[in-house]
Amino acid sequence: MARADTGQNTADKRFLSRAMTAPLLERDHELDLARRWRDNGDQRALHELTTAYMRLVVAIAARFRTYGLPMSDLVQEGNVGLMLAASRFEPERELRFSTYATWWIRSCVQDYILRNWSIVRTGTTAAHKSLFFNLRRLRALLHDPSDTGLSPENRTRIAVALRVEEREVEHMASRLSASDRSLNAPVGEEGDAEWQDLLPDAGPLPEDATMIAHDRATRHAWLGEALSRLSDREKMIIHERRLVEEGVTLETLGQKLGVSKERVRQIEHQALQKLRNALTRMVGDPEEAGLIPSV
Repeated sequence: MARADTGQNTADKRFLSRAMTAPLLERDHELDLARRWRDNGDQRALHELTTAYMRLVVAIAARFRTYGLPMSDLVQEGNVGLMLAASRFEPERELRFSTYATWWIRSCVQDYILRNWSIVRTGTTAAHKSLFFNLRRLRALLHDPSDTGLSPENRTRIAVALRVEEREVEHMASRLSASDRSLNAPVGEEGDAEWQDLLPDAGPLPEDATMIAHDRATRHAWLGEALSRLSDREKMIIHERRLVEEGVTLETLGQKLGVSKERVRQIEHQALQKLRNALTRMVGDPEEAGLIPSV
């Protein structure tokens, strides 16, 4: 494992060295490379263009090292942004490629951080991103301690500055001040229990689950008994109209049976009435038992 880590560190250092020593591009040559790549698919032009701005990727990635993610991963995501910028750059706008690529590189790095900073999804809307990457800076400017809750005044100031709701500021502040905790982490000094043992079970109690299963089986048996008293055609119409997730239309059934859709409606009504009568004899009120809709 140590050898693998050493090899990775060496590879990272070589990459950073190449990135920082790649020659800078003159404006005209840069635009020429961009045109050759866009118009002719010139791979050599793309390689020279992106290699010259690897240092920009490294510089932007370095700004986000404090979020606890590997620098190599941040650089890799920044390279994705650099390639996206190269594929969308329009040389005729007379804009320097570095200016255009900066936005793409920063966006990709920030999106990666948002996806991986915590196992709890932080959010990827513009408001969430603005809060996530600016809240700490604004708290520092306001001399608001990061280990306590935001004061109402500072919460309002930050919300106005970032154009978000105050509740969103408070929620993000809570998220940033908390850390992920394993559900298998021990609780207390003895460590005999785990945090997951304290989570409430939102499901039904065992006895309730047994009763629900018994009631379901009973209703199924009642409905099966009632259906057995219908003719084959009535069973088919009830099944296709009432017992499947998306019931077919009267017209479709009419074409299948060779009758009019009005006749299908009449047969369906008669079959439902038969079911109601049969179930009434067995359970009293089939609608209250959830067995059949009103006719």
